[in-house]
Amino acid sequence: MVNSTKGTNMQVTNIEELELLVQRVKTAQAKYSNYSQEQVDLIFKKAALAANAERIPLAKLAVAETGMGIVEDKVIKNHFASEFIYNKYKHEKTCGIIEEDHTFGIEKIYEPVGIVAGIVPVTNPTATTIFKALIALKTRNAIIFSPHPKSKKCTVEAAKIILKAAIAAGAPEDIIGWIDEPTVELSKALMQHPEIKLILATGGPGMVRAAYSSGNPSLGVGAGNTPAVIDSSAHIQMAVSSILLSKTFDNGMICASEQSVVVVDDIYEKVKQEFISRGAYFLNDEERQKLGNIILKEGRLNPAIVGQSVDNLAKLAGIELQSDEDTAQAPQIYKVLIGEVETVGDGEPFAYEKLSPILAMYRASNFHEAVDQAENLVEFGGLGHTSVLYTNPANLDDIAYFENRMKTGRVLINTPSSQGAIGDLYNFKLDPSLTLGCGTWGGNTVSDNVTPHHLVNIKTVSQRRQNMLWFRVPPKVYFKYGCLPVALRDLVGKERAFIVTDRPLFDLGIVDKVTQVLDEIGVKHDVFHDVEPDPTLTNVNKGLALLRSYQPDVIIAIGGGSPMDAAKVMWLMYEQPDVEFEGLAMRFMDIRKRVYELPALGQKAIMVAIPTTSGTGSEVTPFAVVTDDRVGVKYPLADYALTPNIAIADPELVLNMPKKLTAYGGIDALTHALEAYVSVMATEFTDGLALQAIRLLFKYLPSAYKNGAKDPKAREKVHYAATIAGMAFANAFLGICHSMAHKLGATFHVPHGLANALMISHVIRYNATDIPFKQAIFPQYKYPNAKDRYAQIADHLRLGGNTADEKVELLIMAIENLKRQIDIPATIKQALGDEDQEFYTKVEEMAEQAFDDQCTGANPRYPLMNDLKELYVLAYQGCRIDAALYHNGDAAMFSEKVGV
Repeated sequence: MVNSTKGTNMQVTNIEELELLVQRVKTAQAKYSNYSQEQVDLIFKKAALAANAERIPLAKLAVAETGMGIVEDKVIKNHFASEFIYNKYKHEKTCGIIEEDHTFGIEKIYEPVGIVAGIVPVTNPTATTIFKALIALKTRNAIIFSPHPKSKKCTVEAAKIILKAAIAAGAPEDIIGWIDEPTVELSKALMQHPEIKLILATGGPGMVRAAYSSGNPSLGVGAGNTPAVIDSSAHIQMAVSSILLSKTFDNGMICASEQSVVVVDDIYEKVKQEFISRGAYFLNDEERQKLGNIILKEGRLNPAIVGQSVDNLAKLAGIELQSDEDTAQAPQIYKVLIGEVETVGDGEPFAYEKLSPILAMYRASNFHEAVDQAENLVEFGGLGHTSVLYTNPANLDDIAYFENRMKTGRVLINTPSSQGAIGDLYNFKLDPSLTLGCGTWGGNTVSDNVTPHHLVNIKTVSQRRQNMLWFRVPPKVYFKYGCLPVALRDLVGKERAFIVTDRPLFDLGIVDKVTQVLDEIGVKHDVFHDVEPDPTLTNVNKGLALLRSYQPDVIIAIGGGSPMDAAKVMWLMYEQPDVEFEGLAMRFMDIRKRVYELPALGQKAIMVAIPTTSGTGSEVTPFAVVTDDRVGVKYPLADYALTPNIAIADPELVLNMPKKLTAYGGIDALTHALEAYVSVMATEFTDGLALQAIRLLFKYLPSAYKNGAKDPKAREKVHYAATIAGMAFANAFLGICHSMAHKLGATFHVPHGLANALMISHVIRYNATDIPFKQAIFPQYKYPNAKDRYAQIADHLRLGGNTADEKVELLIMAIENLKRQIDIPATIKQALGDEDQEFYTKVEEMAEQAFDDQCTGANPRYPLMNDLKELYVLAYQGCRIDAALYHNGDAAMFSEKVGV
């Protein structure tokens, strides 16, 4: 035995001495917190070896002091707490960097929590002290023990042994401390001390509740009331032997030990006989009543029975154990006392946790009833702890049923619960521990076995990294005048094509150009030509019904944005009939991490997109816009699964576009390119596309508008610009101009391109600031640079200007001049007519909806709802406002100036 004491022989018997101890331990832990992993591992090893070497003397001392349990079993507990804990964790890193990934810029660092308060129970004093001291040392923590008054000597002795070995191995002198004369007052003072950073509470319910109410973080354990179910397929001898092995260990004081056995009716008598043959004593009615009278005291477990032998329990209850020749109970030393009972509740003492070699035994008519009874027992007194099932391992359905019903942190199959629950004996993957968490079921913070990893703070060092980006467009994009018939020959081998278009294009004979080629290559075809402008779900479902009945292997969308959108949604619903539109329309912050995961398309049919307008770019994008006519909301849908497989940009199809459609589509494409270039998701892969589209549109859109088919080159370049801009914003996304245009269009039926044209200049002025009030969440730039990006566009267009502000204004002037050349109204008011009252009535709602639009998240300046409202009002009235007001975030000044 060890005779040394902590520090300079200081004793802790009162609050003042406890305070001195805490300060000494704090100093020691501060020093220990800087030890290396090698130093800690040596201390951990030497402490474990010392505790293991004294396992027998400590066991004797515990039994002698407490009068509970069995020396030989306590030797095993001490051995487990030292050797098994050491072997399990000896190679685990618990100091410094324990995980790092240079690619993703992540480090995880273990830091000690500080001083741990170790509450030690009378039922398991020395092994618990060894266990808690070792895991504290392994994690560079200090620990102060508060023993149970009835086991203070053996607890302190165990602590002394470990402290002496730790100091000899290089640990600071006061790294472990203890209370020599424990009282309720001292225990509470320790747990409530501000220097205590974590409480490891093992003990009675009152002590565990005190730990959780101390104000300091606590890892406590709940009460155990383990039921063991034996079903019809169980190996009876193995089940009974396992239960007796567990229940007799240390006279049943392990908190995980079986308290009740629930046996299915058809094997009940066999199980009972097996218990008898292996030394169990079944109580008759009178004996059961007598023993039941001493199990509880004032409604709680009677301390006098805890850890007592069968003989002592019989004497306490006034029972004379008799042999019974009729039941083959031969004279012997009985191992356990079993009371056959039926009910679970306050009136049945055998239903409680008994912490002694006393078992309740219940009969159940079938397996499900047995599980019900086990669930009742857990609910009554053992939530979160442990439950056991004995069954044929092949009964996977029964095992699954049992594990799903049990609200316990440990569900053991064919395993003695005392030894199985503490881990590393019957299953090496279950962490060894003498502190078993019960989760929220049992009022605990953890539900697993407490290990060293519960005694560390994990510091995560995260370096700035940009997540992987992408550039995704259709695998094939065909272009050049007259390319349509050649490109369509890619469909050789397909069987049925379903063509989606609108009535005007069908009547103009545009579809004939496609069907002629399909006939030549032997592909059957059907046509849905009733797509409405701004298609609704009702309209989409009408076409979908025809598509499903035709079962095509290729879908061909011909037209502008509306047929493209309708075809994409039909394609989706054809491929994935169970898709939820609400989920598809759900807004996301990052398309890579969206809540709703859309399955890949193309298993039934591929998608071919043939634009007959120049603007939407839908032929190369993963986007579709559809209106839910039930609620009147236009949803921009986004998922790369919606990207067509083939895009055919044939300028011949757009030669005779109407002037308004040319103007609105051209400005829509320009807005795509402008917003893609300043988007927070813009990259080197999209910038060139956006700039080229902008240049082409400024150069060729006026002539395409004025001269139409007379200038085929202008038509061709504008058509390409729309597709190129589509590729850019398919990968860089858009901004609030589109967000606001979506809501303006849905509310007042303004054509989408026109809506963008009415907003774009105001949005540029709003975005063009180096100091926005709010920024987007994960931009690809290091600091706000939208103003500079707009200036780069002006430079690309050779507009002149010396400063970024001048260049931005010149860009806006160029856009406004372009709009005038193609007869775009200057204001929303001009576009709508006399709609003042209705506009101002709806502007607040439009602003809120625009804020929640999918496009808003990629805008370089993250807007407030009131900002969007003010932009709508500016665009409606046509007021020009200096961007500086936005820069200063002075909403009040702005509102006053425009009168809103």
